[in-house]
Amino acid sequence: MSTYGEYPDMFTRLLSAEDDALTFTTWNVEVGELPHSVEAADGFLITGSKSSVYDDKAWIRALEDFVRECHAARRKVIGICFGHQLVAQALGGVVAKSPKGWGVGVHCYTVDREGFDLADGEQFCLLASHQDQVMTMPPGATQIASNDHCEFAGMTLGQHMLTFQGHPEFIPAYSREIMTFRRDMIGAERVAEGIASLEEREHEGSRIARWMLAFLRR
Repeated sequence: MSTYGEYPDMFTRLLSAEDDALTFTTWNVEVGELPHSVEAADGFLITGSKSSVYDDKAWIRALEDFVRECHAARRKVIGICFGHQLVAQALGGVVAKSPKGWGVGVHCYTVDREGFDLADGEQFCLLASHQDQVMTMPPGATQIASNDHCEFAGMTLGQHMLTFQGHPEFIPAYSREIMTFRRDMIGAERVAEGIASLEEREHEGSRIARWMLAFLRR
């Protein structure tokens, strides 16, 4: 899967396609790198991870502390997949493995446009790859996206935190490769459904990228 790069590479491609003047700094939190302060960037983006947010790992606890610092200072944070769940858990929500199993392929979500005024429609579709879910949102959070498989698929906290369970940075070819690689873990039937969804629904990563940038700029 090295063809597609790591998560930071994917986000750089996605967001730079919307604004080529953006600059990026990557901190590898898994090896203990964190920004020196909440003022180190105009906004922070927490990506996906192979780990679960409830794993007993020092770097996860340190990242939670940083999220709480950003929340207290009202600094802009975007969380995607693991990042969505990490923000929720750090601020008092609950994350666990879903009894509904894996969510893979293109999933479509209903948007609460009153809760998220940057949305330009009542629904959006994104590639997903997760078994963990936010089961309870943190105090003060607003649910902004939902579907039958994932109740809390997006949320905001104030004007400074925005999170999504889906992956705007993925592309269908990468999603197909992940599903094929994890077939035994995910289950053949769910993988077949996920692969079929790549043809049936349009992944709207660029659209969500525009929402993310509008959120960071306001």
